[in-house]
Amino acid sequence: MRTLVGSAAVAALAAAAAASIALDLGAFKAESEAQAIQVRRTGDGKTDFNGIWQALNTANWNLQDHPAGPGVVVELGALDAVPAGLGVVEGNDIPYLPEAAAKRKENFENRLTADPEVKCYLPGVPRATYMPYPFQIAQTPKYILMAYEYAGATRTIYMDGAPPSPDDSWMGHSVGHFEGDTLVVDVTSLNDRTWFDRSGNFHSDALHVVERYTPLTSDALAYEATIEDPKVFSRPWRISMPLYRRLEKNAQLLEFKCVEFVEELMYGHLRKQPNK
Repeated sequence: MRTLVGSAAVAALAAAAAASIALDLGAFKAESEAQAIQVRRTGDGKTDFNGIWQALNTANWNLQDHPAGPGVVVELGALDAVPAGLGVVEGNDIPYLPEAAAKRKENFENRLTADPEVKCYLPGVPRATYMPYPFQIAQTPKYILMAYEYAGATRTIYMDGAPPSPDDSWMGHSVGHFEGDTLVVDVTSLNDRTWFDRSGNFHSDALHVVERYTPLTSDALAYEATIEDPKVFSRPWRISMPLYRRLEKNAQLLEFKCVEFVEELMYGHLRKQPNK
């Protein structure tokens, strides 16, 4: 006989598990700092972030706690199903303004066609970090390059004398500095055409993101992003998660240039039809 658990109980268990994970991560950071972990360093003494990294969570499906569920294409069955996941949002609350909350609900209902990921648009920040694809960091004293497998996305973090942003863009304008061993990146000039996840969480062109990359071990980072958008949210909010170094001997960033995969979806209706 199956035992059915009420939604309230599931939510309580998920919240307790998320709180436990947050406490464990915080304790791990504190313990690592107390033990003076061996941080990889560049020639100028800064934390060395060079390498290929990847998040191992379900944040790309939904930033908040969520149960397993069906996908949006019935014919794909379990292939399109949503895996259950613990949220990465501090307090598990995204503080939408009332009108924005309604828009988020509309996005979710229309996610099969409205999610920018469906069309292979560039993922934006912070979504690029926790999509289910690795990304690579190449570091110099003046610049840090982040190259993402998904859609061939890239961005340059200016560490010394950033030029003014030319315009809003998919990946924004990134300016970085170090606070101890932590890399802090201030991201502005983001357009309003990206989402945070597949569940319809979104933002406007007023989005401002401050990222923090802190070493936990030589092969793991604590990633935090503080999100501010007064057009959509009533207050700033934060996400956090670990990132892991890919340790395979032949680890490399491969191509996932998905534009060709969506040409028929987006432009098939423009094909010239033969005369009858």
